Amino acid sequence: MGHREDLLEGAKRCLLEKGYARTTARDIVAASGANLASIGYHYGSKDALMRQAVIASSEEWGAGVGEVPAAADGTADPLERFAAVWDQVLGRIGSEREFIAAQVEVLGLLPRDAGLREAIGEVLPEGNEGLVAIFEGVPDTEVDAESARVVGSFYQALLTGLMVQSLIRPEALPSGRDLAEALRRVTAGEVLGPEKPAGEE
Repeated sequence: MGHREDLLEGAKRCLLEKGYARTTARDIVAASGANLASIGYHYGSKDALMRQAVIASSEEWGAGVGEVPAAADGTADPLERFAAVWDQVLGRIGSEREFIAAQVEVLGLLPRDAGLREAIGEVLPEGNEGLVAIFEGVPDTEVDAESARVVGSFYQALLTGLMVQSLIRPEALPSGRDLAEALRRVTAGEVLGPEKPAGEE
């Protein structure tokens, strides 16, 4: 690898080990073996490099999630597939806490960091498209823009919320089947369950 690739790998390591805000240019140099001047030469600034590290880490994580378990592949029941894919995602969330912590930290920085917000905003539609492709079991190229916007945003909202929940109460995370059942009950108008006769506990 050249200095550019070494710097990106070093920045990704620092993102996991130190977090976005606490990583310094010298941390990246130490992790990458490159020199300080090369950050400016290849990326313009430490912040620009860290933004690339966030995006690259997220893309790599998403690619790992994209391997759908055999239990979901080819199933005719959309809710069964929904549950199986979420179980895979939840397994990754539970086992990669450093990555999840870094992602949640970045979310908290977005209101005050215009450059970071712009960089993530540029790739968000692609992320939505990728999520739809994973859950539908199709290539990214088969996902139309409206499905990515509407359905992809729904998956993105669930993913973000589950990441946050995993840092607060990891033991209380729902399973994929729980999420599928919640979706079924919401769409069937059965959120509160059947009404009980008066006087029945």
